[in-house]
Amino acid sequence: MGTWDNSCKQYRMKENLYHKHIRIAVIYFGIAAALGILLRSYSIFSFEFNYRYMVHAHSHIALLGWVYVALTTLLHLCFVDKDTASRNYKRIFLGTQITLIGMLLTFPFQGYALFSIIFSTLFLIVSYTYTYHFWKNIDPKHKHLKSVQCAKAALIYMVISSIGPWALGAIMSTLGAQSIWYRLSIYFYLHFQYNGWMILALVGLFMYALEQHGWKVPQKIFTHFFWTLNTGVVLTFFLSTLWTKPGLWLYILGGFGAISQLYAFVFLWTMIKKKGIKLSLSKVQHLLFRSVIILGTIKIMLQLLTALPYFASMANTYLDLTIGYLHLTFLGVISLGLFLSVDYFRLFSISKNALLWYLSGFVLTETLIFYKGCATWQQWTLFNEYLSVLAICSLMILLGLMGMTIQNYRK
Repeated sequence: MGTWDNSCKQYRMKENLYHKHIRIAVIYFGIAAALGILLRSYSIFSFEFNYRYMVHAHSHIALLGWVYVALTTLLHLCFVDKDTASRNYKRIFLGTQITLIGMLLTFPFQGYALFSIIFSTLFLIVSYTYTYHFWKNIDPKHKHLKSVQCAKAALIYMVISSIGPWALGAIMSTLGAQSIWYRLSIYFYLHFQYNGWMILALVGLFMYALEQHGWKVPQKIFTHFFWTLNTGVVLTFFLSTLWTKPGLWLYILGGFGAISQLYAFVFLWTMIKKKGIKLSLSKVQHLLFRSVIILGTIKIMLQLLTALPYFASMANTYLDLTIGYLHLTFLGVISLGLFLSVDYFRLFSISKNALLWYLSGFVLTETLIFYKGCATWQQWTLFNEYLSVLAICSLMILLGLMGMTIQNYRK
């Protein structure tokens, strides 16, 4: 009886550890949202902070504090042999937090400078350590799963994306920040982060949930889906280079990549429908799932549009259109996908009221950002209170996150 009690106690401690880590990730998301509100209030209240420095802090904490911490926690929960790897995982998590707090305390005050670069570099090293740790400690009973292949590919893209930050230092010291290679290295990093690492990790988690419900796919069919999706991930990078006015063949490759991505997801959906596998989702989870499907479709359609020279030029000329697309991807597809995952795996409860606050703020801010981009394009006049309304709508996102956090701490 004592052995059984000890086993249950150890299991609960492990589960509580993952709950704690997801709560920390959501707190980072709240901090990033608060920084976003500061940025949108910059012109209204004439704040004296350095705008560019704050943008760096906002983006790093959103991508690395929220998305990275949440995804690595979920991957570890689902795929890693916890009995042999929990101690090392705790050390890696602690190292990650030190680098994140370091970036949070340095980027707003100095931008890219000595200490922020040190913490950013240390973060990359810790992320490589996590990748090695994950690969080495996959639970033997999961090694045959198709979802594991997606998780491995996601981590490979995360490592590949880091080529961008490593290249920045060399580019700045030789060619300067005005070089096209400086901007290309940033786009390289962002592309393989969200199209590769983040989305493929979410696909892996979704497939894992299906496999736990008995979903089995023949290797040949899965291979077709897997390589079609990865072809799309690689080729759509060329859509991020079209602002350089390259040859026609890069437009064609980028467009083919977007079509490959669309085909892969339609193919995946068809496979699921044929097998008749259904997950037991709550009403909130159904809302999140439908939202991810709709927003993911819009994202891919926008990618297809930018394969056309006219729309590629538009995206480059009117910055708000690019910002709207990035927010659609990160705040919409990826963040809602993470909300669905943490709620489904019972690590963090997403209440309907808090989610509605978040979704309302997201939809309104996206509408306003794309409206401004179209207004600049068509030379419309923005209404006088545009900035104030945008800041208020951004506050709704933060209130939704605060509601979720408070609810989970009460539990």
